[in-house]
Amino acid sequence: MSVLEEIALRQSILYGGVALGALFALIYAAVFCHRPASWPKTLVKAVPMLAFAAAGMVNFADPLVIAALVLSAIGDVALSREGQRAFLSGLVAFALAHLLYVILFMGLRPDDAGGLPPLLPTLALLALALSTEIWLTPHAGALRGAVRVYVLLITAMGLAALSLPEGRGLAVLGALAFILSDAILALQRFRMADTSRWQVPASVALWLLYAGGQAAILLGAGFARPIFHL
Repeated sequence: MSVLEEIALRQSILYGGVALGALFALIYAAVFCHRPASWPKTLVKAVPMLAFAAAGMVNFADPLVIAALVLSAIGDVALSREGQRAFLSGLVAFALAHLLYVILFMGLRPDDAGGLPPLLPTLALLALALSTEIWLTPHAGALRGAVRVYVLLITAMGLAALSLPEGRGLAVLGALAFILSDAILALQRFRMADTSRWQVPASVALWLLYAGGQAAILLGAGFARPIFHL
């Protein structure tokens, strides 16, 4: 196999893996996201992030992105099960994924980068983070401390994404979609009644935002630092 043929094969695997993950994400959104816990639900939910991670690995994506996607898959499995212990396990897995994204995004800033991220998006993100002390934290019960730490990490991830250099807009959109999906999940988990008519729309919206956001981060920032230099 020639070098060009190998490159073409790896690119096919990349987009094929992303397409596979997207397909299972759509299946999960349409069929499983609003249903009670079951092993078929768990298995389908685990596929998208693992498919993204495998596609990235074959194409030498940044190890931080691959690790974050694997942690996200672990979080997806945990959140597909019932109980506070499963929820806390998922929270920890996603918190670690956000931490890896913070490290990735900060590492993509040029050495001579100065100044602050865009003012209006930064203020909006900070306002959202601060507002959680009103609408989220008081309702988190025993998870109040864990929720506060998670909010800090996801806010740091968002600020790091907003600091990315020009040309990384896809990754920025992905990070913001991820944050929005977490906000919807928080509303659904801690503020929304189980019988609310908004439960199903919220489940579908947060899952599509989350899966699309992760794919955007992979494609927008996962290959920004070449593993090999010719």
